[in-house]
Amino acid sequence: MEELILIDAESNTEYKLSVSVEDAKGVKGAQVEELWSLDDEQFNELMPIHGLIFLFKWVQDDELSGNIVQDNRLDKIFFAKQVYLSERLLCFSWSRSCVDYVINNACATQAILSVLLNCKHVDISLGPNLEEFKNFCQSFDANMRGLALSNSDVIREVHNSFSRQTLFEYDSKQASKDDDVFHFVSYVPIDGRLYELDGLKDGPIDLGPCSVGKQWVQAAKPIIQKRINKNNEGEIHFNLMAIVTDRKTLYERQKANVCDPEELERLQALIEEEIRKSKRYQIENIRRKHNYLPLIMELLKILAKEGKLVPLYQKAKEKALEKESKKNKV
Repeated sequence: MEELILIDAESNTEYKLSVSVEDAKGVKGAQVEELWSLDDEQFNELMPIHGLIFLFKWVQDDELSGNIVQDNRLDKIFFAKQVYLSERLLCFSWSRSCVDYVINNACATQAILSVLLNCKHVDISLGPNLEEFKNFCQSFDANMRGLALSNSDVIREVHNSFSRQTLFEYDSKQASKDDDVFHFVSYVPIDGRLYELDGLKDGPIDLGPCSVGKQWVQAAKPIIQKRINKNNEGEIHFNLMAIVTDRKTLYERQKANVCDPEELERLQALIEEEIRKSKRYQIENIRRKHNYLPLIMELLKILAKEGKLVPLYQKAKEKALEKESKKNKV
């Protein structure tokens, strides 16, 4: 069964949001699908959609899309503030590295959890781990929930299991003004209203009423389009994903209630495609996590031994300088 994962969200990595149910630590019935446009056709093919996650290049923007919720609706909305390393260090004064206890680059994980922990659809089962975490944090404020999320053993284990393996450990540096910084926000429907859940804000943002049921996404689309339009002209560094009901399970359920041979054949083809896609994602995740540095080091040693390394380096350097020169002329 294809499920969703909690991923390592380094700002400039690829985002593969699918993996087996074992790695999802008990979350069942959900998967993440990428949306290529805001057309109705794209959304209709993925119904039911339980939440949207928008990835974009972050820029300083104090304008809010709506009003921050400050009333008793907070009791029904799971919202956690994103916790930074400096805040975590205040809580861990012993000698062992703070990194061993907390989750780094967690905005993607937090965006996924913001959807899951606010989803009450019958298709989605959080499993015992997330149910226990949700109940444990129920009475906490947003800051304490963020801290609890960052220090959850289960969530950290899944999150960190998808980080790239390297020979060396590097200290994380603060992003400079010239660096591209990416961020995730979630959009979820709760009791007939649409909310934006952004861990960098002080609370859930009420975006207004939305339809109850599958068509709630119609209220989210113009808001997402407005956020896209805020980017500079020609900017393509954004991505829209939907947390949906597991497609294989959905197709199998539809197939059980169909008698028409052509429709049965169509649904079986869709089921087989989901199985192939799941296997492909698993292979991609293995390759992404694999540590290729030993292989690279051996190749460099062989090239150096054969006297080919320096000439190849010089050639690559010339190409890079030429490319940079052409870029500056444009």
